[in-house]
Amino acid sequence: MKSNDMAGQKVTSFLPAGFLLVVMLPLMILPLAAVFIYALQEGPKTFMATLTTRDALFALRFSVIIAFATAAVNVVLGTYAAYVLSKTRFPGREQLGIILNLPVAIPNVVVGTSLLLLWGPIGILGKFLEPLGIQPMFTAFGVLLAHIFVTFPYMVGAVKPVLDDLPVTYEEAAYTIGASRRQTFYHVVFPALRGGIITGALLTFAHSLGEFGATVMVSGNLRLQTQTAPLYIFSQFEGGNIAAANSVAAILAVISFFLFSLILYWNRKRESKKAR
Repeated sequence: MKSNDMAGQKVTSFLPAGFLLVVMLPLMILPLAAVFIYALQEGPKTFMATLTTRDALFALRFSVIIAFATAAVNVVLGTYAAYVLSKTRFPGREQLGIILNLPVAIPNVVVGTSLLLLWGPIGILGKFLEPLGIQPMFTAFGVLLAHIFVTFPYMVGAVKPVLDDLPVTYEEAAYTIGASRRQTFYHVVFPALRGGIITGALLTFAHSLGEFGATVMVSGNLRLQTQTAPLYIFSQFEGGNIAAANSVAAILAVISFFLFSLILYWNRKRESKKAR
């Protein structure tokens, strides 16, 4: 009887997994596999040759630097924003939370357009900076602004739930023994946030690495200046250089897989700590 029940459980669990595999095969698995097939179809030597060109190396290096800078800025600003939204009460708090999460809902091209209309040569602020020789757009700084704008909600979304679940009694206990707000944050709140901050930083880095819509608007897609890896892939596809495009695309896919594996690892680690 028990063996039959176990066999039935295996069949039952296999069916939904099999159905999921059938559905996701043409939607995600095969498209990702196609990137690697085309990247390696002419052999490893050609793959490395296309990957190590000056343009490809610059695009990859520039993307990684921008992603690191974006994650660093968002760790500070995103954690602070999450703390303010979670631990303070003020008029318009909910509306501010909606605004901070808006980049997730609006097209990234709109984000790029909004930055151009503010900081561009004819923008609200940009037209005053232009005579001074200051032009944030079509530079690395403009790309960084766009990436911070687009990825900011991911940092807030990773940290704020942790703050919401953190018992207030811990902070109150710190205050009763004379700790200041700053001391309470560094010694009580911050240690509890490490998992959320790491998850948010990895999410921010991953999304920044693959950002395209806002970047193409504010960067100008300038070769060896502001061309990120996704923009390089787009340019190579437009020029018919499929091998070069897929070589960089394959590297981005591997990095993304590694990053999301780390995110899952940290989430499992946090859940196991909670269960203890």
